[in-house]
Amino acid sequence: MAMLVDVTDSTFEDEVLRSEVPVMLDLWAEWCEPCKKLELSVEKIAGKYEGKIKICRMDVSCNPRTVAQYHVMNLPTLLFIRSGEVVGQHVGSAKPTDLTRKIEGHLGIASA
Repeated sequence: MAMLVDVTDSTFEDEVLRSEVPVMLDLWAEWCEPCKKLELSVEKIAGKYEGKIKICRMDVSCNPRTVAQYHVMNLPTLLFIRSGEVVGQHVGSAKPTDLTRKIEGHLGIASA
């Protein structure tokens, strides 16, 4: 299974904005029940895109700078980022099939 990369305000630029491959960033919080459901979907699809995209996670409770910069108002939020620019966003829970469609639509990446 693909590794999920935990990012923080201080590692965000290097891990996400400067990534050589597109990124799906999962913004979550420990207290958020829908975030836990989404995490299961993210984990299920992660292996399909190994080497094609980077899947990152950020705990919003500990990283207020990035949350404010991207105006994240609701959780969970997924940001789809290519070449340092947000090209798509999803708010709320999602099934693995929904995530697959969003990755392929926003990032133009097909699964293996």
